[in-house]
Amino acid sequence: MQEIYIENLKCGGCANTIINGLTAIKGVEEVKVDVEKSLITLNTTEAILPLVKEKLAKLGYPEVGSENTVLHKAKSFVSCAVGKINK
Repeated sequence: MQEIYIENLKCGGCANTIINGLTAIKGVEEVKVDVEKSLITLNTTEAILPLVKEKLAKLGYPEVGSENTVLHKAKSFVSCAVGKINK
């Protein structure tokens, strides 16, 4: 299991978007999102981890410690709204 702490995670809508986005990556299984801790836990290999982190950043949820730009924050609001609609 891999753990990634992320920025901009606010609610269950965000979590839905993240789960849907990450499970679309071949080789990613069992994605869990802890909204309170801003923690993503998933079953994948080290080789796929860079793809996962890239996808998270594109959705607006960069890894803690990496750049969290205004664009990331804006994308996270859109991802959050989409996740609420697609519950």
